Amino acid sequence: MTYTHITTDELVFIEAYFQHGTTVAQIAKRLGRARQTIHNVITHFKAGHTAIDYYQRYKENKKRCGRKQSVLPTSQQKYIEEKVAQGWTPDVIVGRQEMSIDCSGRTLYRMFKRETFDAAKLPMQGKRKPNGHQERRGRQAFRRNISERVDDYPTFNEAFGHLEGDTIVGVRHKSAVITLVERLSKAIITLKPKGRSALDIESAINTWCQQMPRNLFKSITFDCGKEFSNWQSMSNRNDLSIYFADPGTPSQRGLNEHSNGLLRRDGLPKDMDFNTVDQAFISSIAARRNHIPRKSLNYRTPLEVFLGYMGEKELSSLF
Repeated sequence: MTYTHITTDELVFIEAYFQHGTTVAQIAKRLGRARQTIHNVITHFKAGHTAIDYYQRYKENKKRCGRKQSVLPTSQQKYIEEKVAQGWTPDVIVGRQEMSIDCSGRTLYRMFKRETFDAAKLPMQGKRKPNGHQERRGRQAFRRNISERVDDYPTFNEAFGHLEGDTIVGVRHKSAVITLVERLSKAIITLKPKGRSALDIESAINTWCQQMPRNLFKSITFDCGKEFSNWQSMSNRNDLSIYFADPGTPSQRGLNEHSNGLLRRDGLPKDMDFNTVDQAFISSIAARRNHIPRKSLNYRTPLEVFLGYMGEKELSSLF
């Protein structure tokens, strides 16, 4: 039987019974407690203390119970601070095992919670949009729905080469960056179009596809933005199947949405004019994220997993 500590309500009852001269046995029977437990409280009252005094003493004793807080060596603390600054999460720091950490990932998270380390440097948490959010941006009148993807690719969830795509917009909606994420490796690709028009997006994606091995990628799933209205010509030219998620359903492209948030945090904020930066800068932001190990990839980096799916023929055409 699990023991539970005496509650404040029980202390009040015991004090009232004590003042009325009720015996320890009777109090224990009425409260369903052991007589020794009641005797300990009554002894405290006989010494001139009250129920409040007993509870305060209990709280003080409680602070000394349990395991002591873990304190890591200085070398491990410096290593953790360096890796968090690079975008690593606590569970990845422990799971990657590049350096032995004298605590679990959960304990390390608790250290951030009690401000042993700077929690502000951890990746974003929470939802980007509230429940019930309604998408009001432009939508494609004719598109290939995401429901067709399952029929076209029965092994979609296990196959390499399927992308999720979107654009992130700069200050005053005057510039944009194309973001693509490969689903299995979670590798992020960023492209710098000349503008935000559908023609600019098409041109940037076509140029990038021409640099990639033919048929390396099988499909792209976009949202319903107008910037992807030239999807048919992109699909035909690059032999890619292009699909569109349902309006107002970012969860159907959850990996891409999460990646966009990480890119925003890493150096592509909303108040930035992307017209002032070049492709090299945009690519460096994605490269930093692709070199960070992830727990969902068994503590490997997205780049390591991505290259693992490519044969010698594909690698030779890239490098």
